[in-house]
Amino acid sequence: MPALRVVTGPAPDALAGLPAPDAVFVGGGVTAPGLLDGCWDALRPAGRLVVHAVTLESERELTLRHAALGGSLTRISVEHAEPLGSLTGWAPSRAVTQWAVTVPEAAGTDEPVPSGTPGEDAR
Repeated sequence: MPALRVVTGPAPDALAGLPAPDAVFVGGGVTAPGLLDGCWDALRPAGRLVVHAVTLESERELTLRHAALGGSLTRISVEHAEPLGSLTGWAPSRAVTQWAVTVPEAAGTDEPVPSGTPGEDAR
């Protein structure tokens, strides 16, 4: 069974002094200067970066990164059953845009490694 070490904290500072991670998840704060670059740079070759965004500004940043580095963009929508008068109806939650990308395995290449996500742009 593979070992899993979860490190929580503000990125990219939480990564300082650690071995290069296999994966980094960013759940918010995408527009903070240096956040995505710091997380990307910290990953080992073939490491995976997954980022969530819910604002237009954050989504724009993910769209620009996707255009430059590839990977996959996915919009996730969830609805919950809630009272609607005397009946029950679906109430939508805020949609989440997810960008997932893998760092190239070969040093010196700018091309990301396909991550195997269905529908992902394999570059």
